[in-house]
Amino acid sequence: MKTLYLIGGTMGVGKTATCQRLKSMLPNAVLLDGDWCWDADPFVVTDETKAMVMDNICHVLNNFINCSAYDNVIFCWVMHEQQIVDDILSRLDMSGYIVRAISLVCSVEELRERLEKDVAAGIRQPDVIDRSVARLPLYEDLDSERIDTTGLAPEQVASRIANL
Repeated sequence: MKTLYLIGGTMGVGKTATCQRLKSMLPNAVLLDGDWCWDADPFVVTDETKAMVMDNICHVLNNFINCSAYDNVIFCWVMHEQQIVDDILSRLDMSGYIVRAISLVCSVEELRERLEKDVAAGIRQPDVIDRSVARLPLYEDLDSERIDTTGLAPEQVASRIANL
């Protein structure tokens, strides 16, 4: 059976690093990071840009899903609201696929520490810390399997996902 992995989590929780490792662990796997579909400067959030990113994501995911070369499609993005997940799934051709919805979470302390390192390295802006911490509790309300990444390396988290 083919699998679509929807891996959500707040900024800095380890989605991209985990999914890169997961891609190499699963057979015939392909990865789409939702951030790749909305990498703009300046980053502008409007109804128009939100609609555009959803169209971009669903178009690429459907291409991956309909390509016979892939048995495992991995998608990671913030996805902090059930409506986002439901909207994406409603636009996909899921015949022949099962869905694994997973939310990555971690302790507030570890999240702050990870993001502070990214800010110090110039990878992220300082305002991301409070925004990310504020989103962390939202993942408790989602219809997904939660994996706590606190104290775990991306390889360990990927291994847990691969063994679900």
